[in-house]
Amino acid sequence: MNDLPNYYGGFDRNDIDELLEMMQMNFIGWASYLAPIVMNNPERKELTEELEKSFCSRDPHIARQFAEVTFLSDCRIDLEQATVPTLILQCSDDSIAPVEVGDYLHAHLKNSRLQQMTAKGHYPHLSQPEETIRMIKDYLTSA
Repeated sequence: MNDLPNYYGGFDRNDIDELLEMMQMNFIGWASYLAPIVMNNPERKELTEELEKSFCSRDPHIARQFAEVTFLSDCRIDLEQATVPTLILQCSDDSIAPVEVGDYLHAHLKNSRLQQMTAKGHYPHLSQPEETIRMIKDYLTSA
């Protein structure tokens, strides 16, 4: 969640509240609305359909709780204490985690490497698995 001027996470509290309310009121509608936005590969409709089916296969109550914890938790204070080497894969044009999130993580995680991906959206393991695998393997062999 945005904490301006120190942190831009892409969402204001109002945005998050609206998303959570939509999940609770119309879970299927939420899934069909959100899937194309977060996948962000309009030329590959099969990816959006796969993601939407994945969303819809989940228990709506558990999915909402997961979303609430994900969007409302703030662990930034703990980043400086992390010592494990970390690879940060930053997708291009990601509506969930904008480039500022990757930059922030990289600046606050010791031993981190930030890799910009050509993959668009928030699910590179679905849209560009080859690039995702290559970047992880490159990181593991160079660490």
